[in-house]
Amino acid sequence: MDLELSELKSFLVLARSLHFRKASEQLFLSQPALSRRIRRLEEKIRGPLFVRTRRRVVLTEAGCILLPRARRLLEDAESTLAATQAAVEGKAGTLRIGFGIASVAEILPRTILRFRKNYPDVQLEMRDMSSPSQVAALLDTHLDIGILRMPVAHPELISVPLLRERLVLVSSAGTSYKVGEALAGFRGKPFILIARAVSATLHDHCLDLCRRAGFRPRVVQEASETFTILNLVRAGLGVSLVPSSAERMRVPGLRFHRLDTNEATWRIGVAWHRASERNKLISRFVEVIRAVVAGAGSRTP
Repeated sequence: MDLELSELKSFLVLARSLHFRKASEQLFLSQPALSRRIRRLEEKIRGPLFVRTRRRVVLTEAGCILLPRARRLLEDAESTLAATQAAVEGKAGTLRIGFGIASVAEILPRTILRFRKNYPDVQLEMRDMSSPSQVAALLDTHLDIGILRMPVAHPELISVPLLRERLVLVSSAGTSYKVGEALAGFRGKPFILIARAVSATLHDHCLDLCRRAGFRPRVVQEASETFTILNLVRAGLGVSLVPSSAERMRVPGLRFHRLDTNEATWRIGVAWHRASERNKLISRFVEVIRAVVAGAGSRTP
């Protein structure tokens, strides 16, 4: 026979008061009903939990052993119920988030900090993935939400644009440069690019911009992180094309050049599976990241 929570609760209240009338009043039960609950519990353990006399009620050895265990069982039941209710309300659980090197910048860290503050019982699993990989993982339900390049053209996915990003050319402060010089003016310079294995979309975007400018870049170095690229450029190894958000990394000794072409821009958004079981969690995360984008004054879609 299984222990029932109502029986354990009645046992705990009686064990605290050691008085049937007081315990029954606390439980909003009649004394006979309380006695029946205790008797059922005693039948299950095959022995008495209390010694009853006309003057007092005392715990037996079995009752002393049951007392801390019953308390833990009820606490576990209450915490389990609360955690489950929080999950239903989108305030607990696990959220698997994909992001790419070209989409994080300062927005994602701020979002994570705010989300964790608002929903401390939600576990976040961050996965660094390219946009195509994120789309595939969302479709396979291996990912709950992706922060990726737009557009996301798939009927099973819902997507919401967040902001616009653009590529800028970065050179060391000592590089000769004319104000307003187009990308074609850097034709003969050595280039440092993000590795294609890290972000195929960003790498290919850089190559496409150079192609549109009439040349193929002479790539002398590839790197896996934007911060590394900036420091290589600072050291004079070459120039690079990076997201404009890289300016906020405040690496000294650099000069950023805006590229006045629409092809340098792209949209960043969030996407998730239409049939996801974590829709409430996802909605809360989207609400937070949109608030962060609005507060940061980022370029809107």
